[in-house]
Amino acid sequence: MGSNLLNHQIDDILETVLEDASGDVYMVNPSWDAIEEFVSVATAFDGELPTVHMLADERTLKDVMDDFIVASNAADLIAEDALELRTLEQAPENSLLVTEDRVVAVVHAGDRVGGLVTDDEEFVAAAADTYESRWADAEAFNLRTPPITRVKETLAEEISPEAEADFTAILDSLETARGDGDGLDEVTISLLVAAKNEALLYDISKWGEDVGIASKATFSRTKTKLEDMGLIDTEKVPIDVGRPRLRLKIGDERLEEADNGQLATVAQSILN
Repeated sequence: MGSNLLNHQIDDILETVLEDASGDVYMVNPSWDAIEEFVSVATAFDGELPTVHMLADERTLKDVMDDFIVASNAADLIAEDALELRTLEQAPENSLLVTEDRVVAVVHAGDRVGGLVTDDEEFVAAAADTYESRWADAEAFNLRTPPITRVKETLAEEISPEAEADFTAILDSLETARGDGDGLDEVTISLLVAAKNEALLYDISKWGEDVGIASKATFSRTKTKLEDMGLIDTEKVPIDVGRPRLRLKIGDERLEEADNGQLATVAQSILN
């Protein structure tokens, strides 16, 4: 990577940096889009990833990581020691990518993006020293979302492989999972999957709390909301001791007729 990266998309620039990096990478002051694109590029990267030290604005990180799809994949990268997150007190003017032998300034010009590259040894060394020092002083960002790999593995074990396949298919059909009108959130998706597979509310909510998606109380409140709107239904299942448990079932025939690729779209249309 000896020349400037002009007329590229941000994902192209990130992929080039990851391919060429021979050591750790500092990703400084990335935009919302750059954080999302980094997680996407790194998740799909075919090769050994360097460790990326991401120094980002705390508010931006929080907003991006409200999307379960982005956050759970970022958590996977963290579990693989390919990503660390810390927050910036004072952001530099540009977004930077600092490697052992290059500094790339990511510059936006309207709808165009450029990566302005320098390999001047003194400048690169000074930049590396600067951001190593700022990294050491920075606060860690606490990503509470569980890794998507663990979510899928435990869902298959605790509920069923069919439920995991449905969960994955729904996520794959969504661009975002925020629950803000643009996408279903992870709790709603989990409950729809449980209803499709007629799992017990107790089992799916216990799984969700244990894996770190949400508390049992959040699952219960969301179940009530979905039941009130007619998306899911419940039936009592007697047990030997204590109150009967509730089995979740699909409550709207439009959802029963939808395949996994359509389930999220149909559910969103009913919710909205």
